Amino acid sequence: MTAKAGAYFTRAARLRCPVCGTKPIFPPAHAVRRPFDWFTPLDGCPRCGYAYEREPGYFLLAVWVIDCGFGSLLGAMIYLTLEFRADPPWFVLLPSIILPVLVFDVLFVRHAKALFMALDHLLDPHVKGGDDDRGNRPRDIRPWEPEPPECKPGPVEPCESPGRVR
Repeated sequence: MTAKAGAYFTRAARLRCPVCGTKPIFPPAHAVRRPFDWFTPLDGCPRCGYAYEREPGYFLLAVWVIDCGFGSLLGAMIYLTLEFRADPPWFVLLPSIILPVLVFDVLFVRHAKALFMALDHLLDPHVKGGDDDRGNRPRDIRPWEPEPPECKPGPVEPCESPGRVR
């Protein structure tokens, strides 16, 4: 288990697929055209088919706990260092803490998501099945979808089914 964990976290540190380790999780920095592209991973690994983002909100824990947690630790270390060594006034201390933490959070968010994917794959490995579901969830279990109604057209009104458009 520790060899697997080391491999997964090494791949995450290199921003590579946690399963095969060959393909990137994010587009390269020179290919980013808008800020949204910096934060959004690719759809999945083209080599092994591992889906990077399984569902909406998948990376909330990565952003709030890992990224903001490390950013908060960085801010606390900067504060303690400045407070005990230089004792600056608050109007110098506040920007000296906030600016590096904001820059760190923006630059580290990719690694936080990659580390979260590696941890998730270590604890709950999803293998690619026979379908094209990429190991996300079974396709045949959908309790929230109602059965389509029986279509019996009558002389009064035509039958309305969910797939029919008027």
